[in-house]
Order: sequence, then C-alpha cells, then structure tokens
Amino acid sequence: MVFSSKLLQFVVVGKLNRNFILTANGAAALDSPGGSLVYAAAGLRLWQQGIGLIGRAGEDYPAEWLERMRTEGLDIRGVKILPETLDLRYFASHPDPVTSILSNPVSEFAKHQLPFPKALLGYNPTTENVDSKVTASLTTIRGHDFPEDFLDVKAAHFAPVDYLTHSLLPSIFRQHQVNTLTLDPSEGYMTPSFWEEIPGLLRGITVFHSAERKLRSLFQGRTDDIWEMIDAISAMGVEIIVVKRAEKGQLVIDVPGKRRWEVPAYPAKVINVTGAGDAFCGGFLGGYKDTYDPLEAALHGNISASFVVEGTDPFYILDTLPQLINLRLDYVRSLVREI
Repeated sequence: MVFSSKLLQFVVVGKLNRNFILTANGAAALDSPGGSLVYAAAGLRLWQQGIGLIGRAGEDYPAEWLERMRTEGLDIRGVKILPETLDLRYFASHPDPVTSILSNPVSEFAKHQLPFPKALLGYNPTTENVDSKVTASLTTIRGHDFPEDFLDVKAAHFAPVDYLTHSLLPSIFRQHQVNTLTLDPSEGYMTPSFWEEIPGLLRGITVFHSAERKLRSLFQGRTDDIWEMIDAISAMGVEIIVVKRAEKGQLVIDVPGKRRWEVPAYPAKVINVTGAGDAFCGGFLGGYKDTYDPLEAALHGNISASFVVEGTDPFYILDTLPQLINLRLDYVRSLVREI
C-alpha cells in the first residue's frame, strides 16, 4: 500500500518494543511486536483509517514486523530506523487477569515451567528509571524524524514516551493547526520531581489520559484524594481527563461540560493486559473524532482494550467482527454511571 498525505487523518507517537509475555492462561508470546505505539495504533485502527506511526527503532528491528504494520493499513514512514542496534526488549508476566510482574524474568519462566529464552539473556528492566529533563536518549523522538505531511492531520495521540519527546512534539503539531491532541504520560516523568513541568506539558492538550497509579505517583506528598488530583489537572487547561483504572474501567471528566462518568471495563476473558491502556487511548481518539463526545469516545476505547486483553498480538483486534464490536459497545453503554 502506498500512502499519501491525502490519506492521513491521524498520527500516533510512541514506543516500539520487542515483547516477551507470559499470559494468564499459561502461554508464552516470545519476541513479538509491541510497545505503546503499536497498541495505540491498533486500538485506533479498529475504528479509523489513515493512521501514521512515529517512533524509533534500531537496525535490528524485524523488517517483517514493519511490513505487517503496513499491510494492516498503517503508514510506517514516520518510523525512523537508526543505523545501530537498540535494546527494545520488554518483559511482563501476567499470573492472573489483574497482575503484571515486570521483573525477574528468570524466576517467572521457572514458575511457568518454561525454558528461558536466549533472546532475554542480559535483560535489565528499566521500569523505575526517571526521565531526563535535558538529555535526549536514542529513543527520544525528534521533530525531523517523520515526513512533513504527517503534520497535516486531524488529530495526534502521544502514547507514553520520554519527557523530552512529550515536551517537544505536541507544540510542533499545534503550530501546524492540529487542534485535537491526546496524551498519555510516561511513568518516567509522573513523579513529584516533575511537578513544575506538568502544566507546560499539558498546554494545548485536548485529552489527558493517565493510569490511576501514575496520577498517584505524581501527587505523592500532595494529596491521596483522586478527585483533588483531577481538579488540579483540570486547572491546567485540558478539556477532557480520563483516569484509567485497569479492571475497574475508567473515570471520564468533561471539564468545560462539568460532567463526570464512571465507565466499567467490559468483562472480557483477560489473558494479557499488556497494551490495554494504549489500545484504550487509540480507541478513544477514534470515537472522539467521529462524535466529539467524551463519553462515546471512552466507550470506543473501552472496547478496543477489551479485545486486546484477549490476545497476545496487538493486531489480533483487527480481525474482530463488526457485530461483536457493536454488541460490546451497547453492553458497556448500558452500564455507564454519571457521577
């Protein structure tokens, strides 16, 4: 498929990973495509077309994975391949539908009575690293990494990447009159040490998505009240706030409309929660650009996430039957509670 600027409607910015996942049903998905970029794009692709990807990978990133993205209708021209290798490995074990273990892969494989994959030798999880405020890394996305026509889109989603990427790229898109910008922050800067930087980061952002644990990390030492956290983020100028609460669903706040909803998670058969939050954000953007209704957008995101957790491949959801999508939408819509 050959892409042109006329086809592009959306851009997703995020990370590419090489996933090593142990699932809740005892299976293993080893060295498969993953990362916030791919999962968010898949969640959006369930509802929309014309999606460009912006991310970074090394020369060792499997070319067949990029080809798979292309054949699924994603524009990969914004994926910059560096002339060196990059360690993009990511490990997660899900012993049950609500637990994620991101460390000690050797012991986790032993618990599953599975041989330890050679491709994970030397793996060092970096889940507790704090982002730098001044020094770019190899995976920091630069403004010149992607084609200029990627700036001629209707909307952009910034999935979790490092602080410097999120501090630079949204302003570039705003300057090119891209007015719908959604952002899901990285764990690496949702800490009290970045408190002063957050208002500037959220300037011009339409929708702020955050896992509840990230919000609590940012507000550590300030408040334990989730609604006080939401009010503080509201005061920073975002129009819509979504608090992702894993198996509990989402809190959706329409700031100018002064409305709040509690959206339960669809009761899917969960085997793998990796990527669910990213798929939600992608689905949210897909629904929002069709309806401009934050609640309807959240329902779309909810359904994208419900399909992702049932498989290990981010593109698993794209084989879903439209009838099943609509049934799930109607079911969750009936359970929404305004608060």
